[in-house]
Amino acid sequence: MLKDVLIPIHRAGWPFIGAALVAAVLLAFLWEPLFWLGLLVAAFCTYFFRDPERVVPVRGGLVVSPADGLVSAVEPAAPPPELGMGEGLRPRISIFLNVFDVHINRVPADGTISALSYRKGTFINAALDKASEENERQSVRMTTPDGRDIAFVQIAGLVARRIVCDLVQGQSVRAGERFGLIRFGSRTDVYLPEDVAPLVAPGQRMIGGETVIADLVSKESPRGGEVR
Repeated sequence: MLKDVLIPIHRAGWPFIGAALVAAVLLAFLWEPLFWLGLLVAAFCTYFFRDPERVVPVRGGLVVSPADGLVSAVEPAAPPPELGMGEGLRPRISIFLNVFDVHINRVPADGTISALSYRKGTFINAALDKASEENERQSVRMTTPDGRDIAFVQIAGLVARRIVCDLVQGQSVRAGERFGLIRFGSRTDVYLPEDVAPLVAPGQRMIGGETVIADLVSKESPRGGEVR
């Protein structure tokens, strides 16, 4: 139970937490009730930057969700052109993160980082389809051990203003490893190989690093979803 309460905080969150605490003390000198407002902001930052451990399914070919959140769309789409993966349509899984979701991003599969590209853009609502093309984004192309390419993209949202990606080209990665975060609301897209069926449906809630969203070695048909 103690591990469920004392969740680690990502290092990117400490400056925000510290600034909120300092602001709370300074505001207290102006008007005491403002201290509690500052303390509330510090508490929210602590909650937002939480970095819980996850139990990652370990088996070759599994693709796990790169983020917590809600699947907003599962549809064919061309990957970001800057990654050099061609214009062909691939299955794309879009995951929308609200401000209450864990915002730590995780690598979706085992492999090697073969390309990285950052692109400036707008900050429209990340839940909209056009956010994948118009918003600020960090795109990553990775090659799996069997030579297939997967792309995953961090997309800034309406209030998100900072994408953090710690990956470098040529880096070997494992499914479920932390690789970055997006601050305060965002979206993460995953582009699968053309012949791989998504195993999730719109409306499902994802747990980053734990929920299996595809299986590279399975010939299972795409799954649907029903609210029950």
